[in-house]
Amino acid sequence: MRIRRGSHIETPTRTRHRTSRRLWVAGAVALSLPLGLTAAAQGNASSPFGDEPELLQYEEQFLTLYETIKDPANGYFSDEGIPYHSVETMIVEAPDHGHETTSEAYSYLIWLEAQYGQVTGDWAPFNDAWALMEEWMIPSADEQPTNSFYDPSSPATYAPESNDPADYPAQLDTDVPVGDDPLANELSSTYGTDDIYGMHWLQDVDDVYGYGDVCGGTAGDPTFINTFQRGPQESTWETVTHPSCDDFSYGGENGYLDLFTGDASYAQQWRYTNAPDADARAVQAAYWANIWAGEQGNAGDVAETVEKAAMMGDYLRYSMYDKYFKEIGDCVGPSECAAGSGKSSNHSLMSWYYAWGGAVDTSAGWAWRIGSSYAHFGYQNPMAAYVLSEDAALQPESPTATEDWGNSLERMIEFYTWLQSAEGGIAGGATNSWEGHYAQPPSGTPTFYGMYYDEQPVYHDPPSNRWFGMQAWSMQRLAEYYYTSGDERVGPVLDKWADWVVSEVTIGEGGDFQIPATLEWNGAPDTWDPANPGDNAGLHVEVTGYSQDVGVTGSLANALSFYAAASGDTAAQETASGLLDALLALQDDQGITVPEPREDYSRFEDEVYVPAGWSGTMPNGDVVEPGSTFGSIRSFYQEDENWPQVEAYLNGGEVPTFEYHRFWAQADIAIALATYTHLFGAEE
Repeated sequence: MRIRRGSHIETPTRTRHRTSRRLWVAGAVALSLPLGLTAAAQGNASSPFGDEPELLQYEEQFLTLYETIKDPANGYFSDEGIPYHSVETMIVEAPDHGHETTSEAYSYLIWLEAQYGQVTGDWAPFNDAWALMEEWMIPSADEQPTNSFYDPSSPATYAPESNDPADYPAQLDTDVPVGDDPLANELSSTYGTDDIYGMHWLQDVDDVYGYGDVCGGTAGDPTFINTFQRGPQESTWETVTHPSCDDFSYGGENGYLDLFTGDASYAQQWRYTNAPDADARAVQAAYWANIWAGEQGNAGDVAETVEKAAMMGDYLRYSMYDKYFKEIGDCVGPSECAAGSGKSSNHSLMSWYYAWGGAVDTSAGWAWRIGSSYAHFGYQNPMAAYVLSEDAALQPESPTATEDWGNSLERMIEFYTWLQSAEGGIAGGATNSWEGHYAQPPSGTPTFYGMYYDEQPVYHDPPSNRWFGMQAWSMQRLAEYYYTSGDERVGPVLDKWADWVVSEVTIGEGGDFQIPATLEWNGAPDTWDPANPGDNAGLHVEVTGYSQDVGVTGSLANALSFYAAASGDTAAQETASGLLDALLALQDDQGITVPEPREDYSRFEDEVYVPAGWSGTMPNGDVVEPGSTFGSIRSFYQEDENWPQVEAYLNGGEVPTFEYHRFWAQADIAIALATYTHLFGAEE
């Protein structure tokens, strides 16, 4: 970290208090205290950094920002209480409209309310947040009506993925063998239902697209939608947003199905996709809610919600499986790679998604389920794996769940180690299905238990490991695990990562700071040998751009706070507090934000691939056909109050600049403020 004082640059001396750590972190007291309850949490120990005057300020600022977020006048929530992706509607990133929302946003709300309970002792908002998520983001029984027809011995029909959206629809191939699903019967027996207890990832909160009335729904209600369906090169700008339940009311003669999948005939169907990192974040938050409520003598207030979090973790195991339940390792050739049986298709990592679907018609029912062959380091959550395997309150009820999550924790720790670059940043991930169709990877591709190294797993436009936010999000979880468990195996990984990050952060005065924004990767890790890990001397990362991304900054401060509390690293702790101070200097009436130029909005004119001869309509009448663009099938944007800036840019004007208030970003900052206070504040 470079701390700027005017024009003078000081480089603080980095000191690690390893002796202090023995008295401070959970690892030193794990034999005498419950999981996650450190000496500091007992109220009889003080931080190795001592009492600091800003701690009370940080807690007050948490409450101030919390009230700002929750103030209805500021526009973060719908009438139902659902958190929007952003206050502003003119925003295109993973969600393609600001008043959509994600499972990520719901999980951040749950985490925010857990911190509120820790600070105030009021656990009603935490329970309400979980109930809101359960009502609106987990499909109800009538929204997944034909799960009883699911056959675990034939979970799904194979369809090859491609890097080129123009190769879609992907033809279903019943001749390719798929493995057995070992979870379905166990889950059905445990919970007495065939339905899945997991969040779908994307929701049109205000029904902007107009799919609210499909499959018996109500126009104007929050509605499940989806976008990405056509391989890693399909960016948001190339998607056709469609309903998660397709009854052929919109689109073409087969709804939208034949844009994505080739089949002899099509049936009305529902289908949902889970983003595992969001469900795991909700579990992570529930763990802390249980710990903090217990410290207050209020464990009973959150017990029912914590039990539901354990159940969510049970179903989250679907993210550990190859997409078509094929054998893990050296899986080349759609037909040649063997179908899995039992747990042989379990890679023990948290993959990019799991998905499930089925027929709308209950008189002619069928259903399917898939895992994912892609594991990105950014989605791993060792904290969730730890509590789901070790904490009695969060251990799922299924007979093999605790063992599965224990194995997953071990594999995640190895995964971070395997992917660490020479500089300290963590590289992309691995896949069991090269290019999504079990292709032969390039000669010399390193492997991790037979899975192939992938620099940019899942998506390529932009590359999935270019964004620094993945580093902050994922390493926050690893640092939190380190603090909670005292597991010395992750200490060297975090030491190296923190050194790299702190050296790339600059903090000045009055909100003047910068953190990494974009990364460039070169080389590859060594093939993983658990008995003799390599040093990855040939894997390198370079920071190619910097920013003031406020949400990522909040997450980074959180990560460095947990790491500093666990290790005694003064430079990490000073960087965390410096970043929080810088963020607080950027507040406006609606939160914390900075101007963002959006050169990428030129892509409103990007063509969306539509096969020759295909034609359909969106609910508002926009025509979908060859030559359609991102903007032409979203003409509602032309009514947005901020459209004139984008239109002027498309006509040759200046790059439009916006100040966005993303819900997850504001929550991440607030959570970091409360985290810093909790970790470094002495009990009174």
